[in-house]
Amino acid sequence: MEYVPVPYIKSISLNTGSSVTIKGKANMPFIMSPEMQVDFLTGTEEKSDIALSFRVYFGNCVVMNSRQCGDWESEEKYSCMPFVDSQPFALHISVLQNEYQIMVNGRQCYTFPHRLRPESVQTFQVWRDVFLNSVSVS
Repeated sequence: MEYVPVPYIKSISLNTGSSVTIKGKANMPFIMSPEMQVDFLTGTEEKSDIALSFRVYFGNCVVMNSRQCGDWESEEKYSCMPFVDSQPFALHISVLQNEYQIMVNGRQCYTFPHRLRPESVQTFQVWRDVFLNSVSVS
């Protein structure tokens, strides 16, 4: 099976109705504490603001946050873990009018309010301890 290289970085343009779908799986058992991070950045530099940072601590929790002017905002942490050890996942992030809607394997799991305008997002990245089968933007 062919994998998409990680870290995966792509220029992107978001607006209401846009969505991103990521298919993959953790590259190690959950007992080894793998992580996955998905970031929507407002620029092309590593220090750019982040409209959405979606970080999965597989087998533990999910943390969402944003970064403005170099400072992290208040994080939202969820213990709901829809990701299953050693199983592939389909992560779908939709841009709604007031928030991001995040689905895992076809089930809505999380929402995150827009703190920065989605239209300001220029770059999208997926990184950390995952194998990616596909990434699509629509």
